[in-house]
Amino acid sequence: MAPRLAPVGAGLTLRLPLRTTSPASLLRTTQFHTSTPQSVKLGWSTLPPRAKPTRFNQVTSGLPAPTAGPAAALKRKAQSTPVRAGVLAIKKGMTAFMGLTGTRIPCTVLQLDRVQTVLNKTRKDHGYWAVQVGFGERDPKNVGAPMLGYYEAKGIAPKEQLAEFKVRDEKGLLPVGVQLMPDWFYIGQRVDVRSNSRGMGFAGGMKRHGFSGQEASHGNSKNHRTIGSAGPSQGSGSRVLPGKKMPGRMGNQRVTVQNLPILLIDNDLGIVVVKGAVAGPKGCVVKIQDACKKPPPPEEHIEKTMRALKERFPNAEEHLQQARERHLELKRARREKRIEEILAGGWEPTREQAEMMERAAAEDGHESLGGEQQQQRATL
Repeated sequence: MAPRLAPVGAGLTLRLPLRTTSPASLLRTTQFHTSTPQSVKLGWSTLPPRAKPTRFNQVTSGLPAPTAGPAAALKRKAQSTPVRAGVLAIKKGMTAFMGLTGTRIPCTVLQLDRVQTVLNKTRKDHGYWAVQVGFGERDPKNVGAPMLGYYEAKGIAPKEQLAEFKVRDEKGLLPVGVQLMPDWFYIGQRVDVRSNSRGMGFAGGMKRHGFSGQEASHGNSKNHRTIGSAGPSQGSGSRVLPGKKMPGRMGNQRVTVQNLPILLIDNDLGIVVVKGAVAGPKGCVVKIQDACKKPPPPEEHIEKTMRALKERFPNAEEHLQQARERHLELKRARREKRIEEILAGGWEPTREQAEMMERAAAEDGHESLGGEQQQQRATL
């Protein structure tokens, strides 16, 4: 084995002058070496500044810093959450308005049917603010016992469908049992309309995704409307990539049409007419709420609608409390198996319910119901 060579200059001896280190310089050197290292984990980044600092919820864009807490999440979503609750409606169909210059304006007619507030969800109990709204009515024979008790505790008839509308804070909560009319909105307001699109069933690639298809001739054998190759072997690794456009179920998906202006409101007919098209067939249920990408309604309109609700339903809180007490009484009677005795005795309407029955009979053209007739109808 060959001997190792000595490094160059190994035999030289360098005599340098000895330098004394002052305490100040030693302190500076010690502070430099013991300072916190700069790393990505400690908040330092080597990336260049972004070209668009207003993107991705950054602090520089004026939005709060993203955190993992639910309170911070609600704070980040506050600007995109509507101030008020929405309503449920039925799509009756489309029509057209004629503008002042003769322009044809297509629009959709949406009808409200006994839209009532059913429940308020709070930040303390549920983690967020929301209002549950019921729509229409359902035969009690087609409703399960748990849901019957749910409606009984609120003094509301069983609803055909329930929906939940998130609101920004507790100011958007509504009294339980009040009915929302079309004047909840105003003409010219922008709203977001959500509904399920029309179901097409199983469809091929040409109908579902707009593929052009293959050649009609020149050797093509019974592959005119097929999608062709789905999983090449070289680029994708001999597999079909997730999200590949292929034949499948088409339609029946939740579609949100944003910023539709309201053209007409009628409380007598219970309709709200919006400009443009709304997804779904005739008779489908749609959700209408204030547009999240537009400024909220003016404070004057919000105060006006709240005053109208209080005038139309002045005893909403008392009615809710009576319904809860009645629910507990009936619940206790069911456990003790005394419900048949209570039902045999009949139901005596309250003064408000009797006045409502009188008003409904007068509107239908019937004669006023006497006390005995009211008792017979209640017993039936």
